[in-house]
Amino acid sequence: MVVPLVMNTSWAALITTPYIALHSPPKYSHLQSLPYANPQAPKGGALILAADGSFDNLNSMNGKGNVTEGINYIFDSLLSKSLDEPGVYYPLLAEKVSFDPKKTAFIIFHLNPKARFSNGQPVTAEDVKYSFELYQTQSNFGLQMYLADLNKLEVLSALQVKMHFKSGHNPEMAMIVAQMPIYSKRQWQGRDFKDLTLKPILGSGPYVIERIDPGRSISYQRNPQYWGKNLLVNRGRYNFDRIQYRYYRSPEIKFEAFKSGQFTLHEEKQVNRWIRDYQFPAVRQGQVKRYRFRHQNPVPTQSLVFNTRRQPFADIRFRQALSFAYDFEWLNKAMFYGEYQRLNSFFSNSELASQGPPSAQELQILQPHLQKLHPVQRQAVLQDWQYPQSDASGFNRQNLLKARQLLLKAGYRYQQGQLVNASGQAVKIEFLLHQVEQQRHLMPYLRHLKRLGIQANIRMVETAQYYERLRNYQFDMIVDSMPQSLTPGQEQKQFWSSQAAKQVGNYNYAGIQNPAIDAVIKQVIQAQNREQVIDSTRALDRLLRAGYYHIPTYGTGEYWYAYWNMYQQPKLKPKLSAGIDYWWVDAAKAQRVANYFKQH
Repeated sequence: MVVPLVMNTSWAALITTPYIALHSPPKYSHLQSLPYANPQAPKGGALILAADGSFDNLNSMNGKGNVTEGINYIFDSLLSKSLDEPGVYYPLLAEKVSFDPKKTAFIIFHLNPKARFSNGQPVTAEDVKYSFELYQTQSNFGLQMYLADLNKLEVLSALQVKMHFKSGHNPEMAMIVAQMPIYSKRQWQGRDFKDLTLKPILGSGPYVIERIDPGRSISYQRNPQYWGKNLLVNRGRYNFDRIQYRYYRSPEIKFEAFKSGQFTLHEEKQVNRWIRDYQFPAVRQGQVKRYRFRHQNPVPTQSLVFNTRRQPFADIRFRQALSFAYDFEWLNKAMFYGEYQRLNSFFSNSELASQGPPSAQELQILQPHLQKLHPVQRQAVLQDWQYPQSDASGFNRQNLLKARQLLLKAGYRYQQGQLVNASGQAVKIEFLLHQVEQQRHLMPYLRHLKRLGIQANIRMVETAQYYERLRNYQFDMIVDSMPQSLTPGQEQKQFWSSQAAKQVGNYNYAGIQNPAIDAVIKQVIQAQNREQVIDSTRALDRLLRAGYYHIPTYGTGEYWYAYWNMYQQPKLKPKLSAGIDYWWVDAAKAQRVANYFKQH
């Protein structure tokens, strides 16, 4: 039975809209196509991409094995995320939603009656309910925690599904569930969701699996019968007839493969190669183009992480001293060609990053907690914050002298050049790593630690062992990269909360247990408007920095791409993504590239 969407006493604030917009109104709901799309873009050609290692699993949601790149091209989600607006989602499988924006204890998704799986089978509310029940019970542990507030799912009609949340108000959960791929109940009832599989999976997305060469490559073919090609989010999108991923065993092999034209678009993540190695003939002749995309997302927080569950890292004074030993300025000059910026925030490159002294709004959030903070943290919270800077000489003398003073003040002393604690035990630190490249970037820091009398070493382990030790917090320090978004919410609990610090397999690697941080995270999650999101996130940022739980290192607000010169993109670029799904093949340019290969 279809539930009538009329206002009544129990649903006094219920609204029905063709979008979800958290804390900001949607800008494009009245348009026929998105401004960063070209609705007249021609269809055709191929996009060939590279991937690392190998693959053995098509099911990205069960947390098993090495998942195939690009598999989400075969799926649709309930709504599609705007690439230009934080927290805004437009219709995809669902043509509208019903919820109470002031008290989002549930959301009703109204499916588009035209929605079809690639075999022609309708996408129904039963498929949605079944998919989320799989995620709640049989997906990877991290996803199950992410969906922990999702309670029961109720099929109201063939095209209506109601999702209840455990908490009384969780608008973020509405966004989370809107982004999940929807599986076919009919297909999966006879299969084990937890199994590794290379057997094709049925989806409702713009592409279907064309060919699998196990472990080596996978090709997706554009579905000409795709049901959703004329939706707002899809006009001018998915223009390539074929998308292929080819797998390579090392970054070096992958780069040589790109130079020889084995794949056509490469995202470069190594600054040394980006600066030095794009001088080969095809670049000089204009057949390969380099593209810097400046985005407005928070830069992933790459940092050195202290495990505060262990000594001496439990002492904030020790952690503060060690922050002075990190010399970004020399590292950026000597190793990174000046391409990186020092991260002075856990939300760098965004409006969520705290800057200068706290605003009146931030102080109002912080004030109830100030007296409970350690004096070092309390003082730093109220400052115009900057991490220590060096003269880039490589000696870092002034900062090391400061670090030494802080260590002596904290009760440490020196015996025969070695730093010892109050009990006379030598201070030893072990960095747990699994990537060789990390070692090179870490060595200058280790040299400075040794100048402070600290015995600092690296333990290199295989990837499987690394993640097992990470899961159980069996390390002193690690190098980590923490992604952030413009719409922070429940995931902040997993990153920073006291509860997460005690849960095996969670993401609070530093082991932060601070009631002030717990309280401010709650304010971030419960924010009622964009201004409250910004103010509470900035307050959280100040607490994290001032606690010296991490040493944020470096990053960039750019994505670096190189591509064979056969692609065009819309003139207007989105702010939050390079928008490659909206690119297309220029036939004349593609022919020139083909002629180049014939001649070489």
